[in-house]
Amino acid sequence: METNKTVGVMGGLGPMATVYFYDMIVRMTDAKSDQEHIDMIITNRATTPDRTDYIIGKSPKNPVDVLVKDAKKLEQYGTDFLVLTCNTAHYFHEKIAESVKIPVVNIVEETIIYAKQKGYNKLGILATTGNIQTKLYQNMCEKYGIDYLVLDDKRQQHIMDIIYKDIKSGKSADMEKFNKIVEYLKENNCDGSILGCTELSILKNDNNLDNKFYIDSLEVLARKTINLCGKNSK
Repeated sequence: METNKTVGVMGGLGPMATVYFYDMIVRMTDAKSDQEHIDMIITNRATTPDRTDYIIGKSPKNPVDVLVKDAKKLEQYGTDFLVLTCNTAHYFHEKIAESVKIPVVNIVEETIIYAKQKGYNKLGILATTGNIQTKLYQNMCEKYGIDYLVLDDKRQQHIMDIIYKDIKSGKSADMEKFNKIVEYLKENNCDGSILGCTELSILKNDNNLDNKFYIDSLEVLARKTINLCGKNSK
């Protein structure tokens, strides 16, 4: 009897984050052969309208129709559950989940559950302005009883510059700017920081930030995906 599960990855949000997620899944799966790896179907819908631009009113282009369309296609292909490689897109999580009959994993909730299990007390939230304004992580922290800190407008703009002007533009992240923000979080009693944007996961990987201070949302999603497919992670 076939028991393998196939995960549908709603990607392209952005493209490099999707590549990184796929690479992470392959590297983290405890597999001794091709056949022991996970079956995946990936959409790389790079043309999906920008999530933050829509949420903050900078663009009238609503990405939800594209997201729902891809979710339905992945369901039709025979996937058993879906994941989104974009934190901010989880603003539309409910509508996506309602459009299909298969589960849609919530990266935001899984990240906070992980932080709770690991005993973090106060988390600095590093994410897009769209994510921050819709309080995706703030609300989830409150649900699970974890204190949090969001950046002031100036520091938040620095994070947006790192995400959009650096990483999404194919450039190296301004680590001096990033490290100053991390120091600010530590000075304000944060014992951990959520990398709540998949571009920040790329930053962590490119700069070998293995410090336990960072909670990589994409890595949490990868481990959850491996687990839901009945596999073990390294």
